[in-house]
Amino acid sequence: MEKARRVFLKLSGEALSDKEKGGYNLDVVRDVALQVKEAVDAGTQTGIIIGGGNYWRGRTGTEIDRTKSDQIGMLATVMNCIYVSEVFRSVGMKTEVFTPFQVGAMTELFSKDKATEAFENGKVCFFAGGTGHPYFSTDTGVVLRAIEMEAEMILLAKSIDGVYDKDPGKYPDAVRYSEVSIRTLVEKKLDVIDHTASMMCEDNHMKLAVFDLREKNSIRNALNGKINGTIVTA
Repeated sequence: MEKARRVFLKLSGEALSDKEKGGYNLDVVRDVALQVKEAVDAGTQTGIIIGGGNYWRGRTGTEIDRTKSDQIGMLATVMNCIYVSEVFRSVGMKTEVFTPFQVGAMTELFSKDKATEAFENGKVCFFAGGTGHPYFSTDTGVVLRAIEMEAEMILLAKSIDGVYDKDPGKYPDAVRYSEVSIRTLVEKKLDVIDHTASMMCEDNHMKLAVFDLREKNSIRNALNGKINGTIVTA
C-alpha cells in the first residue's frame, strides 16, 4: 500500500492508560509519539483522535441523563488530547488541539481552514471533543473529521491485530481478513466501528486500516503504508 499524504490515527484512551497506577502510561505514549514523529518528519500530515474510555465511557453514566453522560465523555477526550499533545511536543513536534466547542484558551475552535493551515505548517493536529454533540461516538467523530479534512485513510490502532470473520476470543477457528469491504462489516455485524461511521465511510469512500497498537513499530509501519492487519475498503 502506498504511503498516504494525510492520514488520521485513532488511538484508544484505555490503551494509553496505566491500568495499575491510574493516569497514563508515559512509556506507551512516548513510544507512540516517537513513531508518529518519524512519519511527520518525512512529510506525512497526521491527525490524531483519542477515545476517552480511560476516564469515561457512555455506558458509565447509566444513572444520569444520556446527554450529560456523553458530554463528560467529550471532555475526557479533550483531557487525553491535551496530555498526549504535550508528550508529542516533548519529543520535538509542533501540535494543535482542535475542539468543536470552546474550552477556554486551552484548545483552538475547529475550522477546516485553521486545521489545514496547521497541517501545512507541519503540526500534528489533535481533534478532541468528538462531533460536539451527544449520541455520536468517537468512531463517528474520526470519520467525520477525516472526510472533512480530506484524509486519504484512517488508521485504527486497536488491541487486536485486524478484523476477523468472527470473535477470535470465542472461536479458535476465526479467520483474519487481509482486506474486506465496509459493506461486509455491516452485513456480518463485525464490531470494528459503529454503524453510523461505517455508512459515512461507505458513502465517502474512506479507507480504513486496523492493526495492533501493541505490536512493535505498528504505528510507524502503518504511517509508512505497511499494514500488518486488515485493510477495510469502501
